[in-house]
Amino acid sequence: MAATLVFFVITLDAVIVNVALPRIRTDLGGGIAGLQWVVDGYTLMFAALLLSSGSLADRVGAKKAVAYGMVLFVVASAGCCAAPTLGLLVAARFVQGAAAAAMMPASMALLGHAFPNPVMRARAVAVWAMGGAIASSAGPVLGGLLSLASWRLIFLVNVPVGALALLLIARTATTSRQRAPFDWIGQLTGVLAMGGLTFGVIEAGDRGFTSPPVLVALGTAVVGIVAFLLSQTRVDHPMVPVALFRARNAATPVVIGFTFMVGYYGLPFVMSLYLQQVRGLSPLGTGVVFLPMMLIGLVLTPFAPRIVQRLGGKTVIVTGLVSMVLGLALLAFIGVTTPLPVLAALMVLVGLAGPLVMPPTTAILLDSVPADRGGVASGVFNTSRQVGGALAVAVFGALLGHGAFMPGMRASLLLAAAVALLTAAAATVLRPVHHLETDASLAAHQGADLARTAA
Repeated sequence: MAATLVFFVITLDAVIVNVALPRIRTDLGGGIAGLQWVVDGYTLMFAALLLSSGSLADRVGAKKAVAYGMVLFVVASAGCCAAPTLGLLVAARFVQGAAAAAMMPASMALLGHAFPNPVMRARAVAVWAMGGAIASSAGPVLGGLLSLASWRLIFLVNVPVGALALLLIARTATTSRQRAPFDWIGQLTGVLAMGGLTFGVIEAGDRGFTSPPVLVALGTAVVGIVAFLLSQTRVDHPMVPVALFRARNAATPVVIGFTFMVGYYGLPFVMSLYLQQVRGLSPLGTGVVFLPMMLIGLVLTPFAPRIVQRLGGKTVIVTGLVSMVLGLALLAFIGVTTPLPVLAALMVLVGLAGPLVMPPTTAILLDSVPADRGGVASGVFNTSRQVGGALAVAVFGALLGHGAFMPGMRASLLLAAAVALLTAAAATVLRPVHHLETDASLAAHQGADLARTAA
């Protein structure tokens, strides 16, 4: 239960904030760039620290890592709630993201300690995964409902939930500590690359790409990327073993994870602003429009393994991406009077991609790497997804902030559709896996891998 609550709050804070962005802007001021940082401050730190957080959890013990991370998360959430300026809100979101990264792999390790039996562990992982699915589905509506009173409540809700999680964590058995290698060079250069790239793209929307701070940030990102790649071929315990991803079925899923999030994570950012700033909906009304898109993922995800068994992983992945392309392309041409049910239906096409793309992509990746490197592979995969989402918000925000809103929205959605189309083409090169896993074994496999992330 403690691990499920941890995954719930981590996922909730990634999705709940989108519908509150216009209210935050009204209260604290700032432009599109400020709103981008409210979203990306959390996602960026989560992605940047996720690869190494598994090693840190091993060093201090999973129970302590979750407890310390939750305390920091609750304090940061209270800071978000009380933030008097946009800058302080963004700073608190950075701390939230760092705390989420510390908790994620440690929460899965708790399940491994609590349920040594593979069958029981698989069931526990399924319950853990439902915590994230429920948070994804409830986030837009809950955020809209709370924002009717005050946007600050979307962060305050983490305090009682976090307190309950801490009580449950205190009742769990103490976990052992292990000496785990830590790639300091990879971590520092990775943060430098992600931070520089995200800052450069976000600020380019306001200042232009020829602005000195933007050029410095993008140059720093290039240096960080080169240094990171070089370090991963030279250090004894690299966070991302390059050789591991030379196989087609190992590299392609990482690319799919990155590009998939461009549309899946970028769409709520764009459409939340459209529905409230252009259509005049309340935060709650915006959340209701998003609800069908989120519910389709919640309903179909448990059936994904059976669909893959019948049709094959590659076919299901390509179908999901094509559905996303259609949804994004059609949404790009909506007007200011398009009926809301039509908008909700078109977003369902994007929502379908979630259960059709991610589960089989994850399974193909894990079936294509050695079992003892599954933790590293899943860590890289999840990091690529978070980075894709962060860059989507950065790029789309730059397009929205450069001129009128509707042309910027169309450009953002068409760009996302083009990326999804290229990803669908790339997915056609995937090779059939040697075996298909059952619901229980796949859940256990993914859960164990997440627990060993970056070990």
